[in-house]
Amino acid sequence: MGVIIDSIVWIWNALCGFGGYLLGNLDLVAFLILAAVAVLAALYVVHDKEVVHSAFYLALVFLCVGLFYFFLEAEFIGVIQILVYVGAITILFAFSVMLTRRYIVSKEGDSQ
Repeated sequence: MGVIIDSIVWIWNALCGFGGYLLGNLDLVAFLILAAVAVLAALYVVHDKEVVHSAFYLALVFLCVGLFYFFLEAEFIGVIQILVYVGAITILFAFSVMLTRRYIVSKEGDSQ
């Protein structure tokens, strides 16, 4: 019985130590969360069937890249990244997709 309690105490101390490490390095935690969001959004850009959704996922990737510049203490480049790519290029992509024809090839059974 003493071995089980010692194991539980050891696991608890290890978790508390890891929690203390995470609280001491909140910038690392934020960076890892932002990196996970960027990778997932990049995967959705490639695999989403809706082109408009892909354009907005691309905007999320650009936003994450802009925020990465803030972690590198390059604030000016981060702001330019967000303004130019998220604010201009992605909106241009979204509008160009929305203004073009949705279906180039008609499906079977569709009448025009």
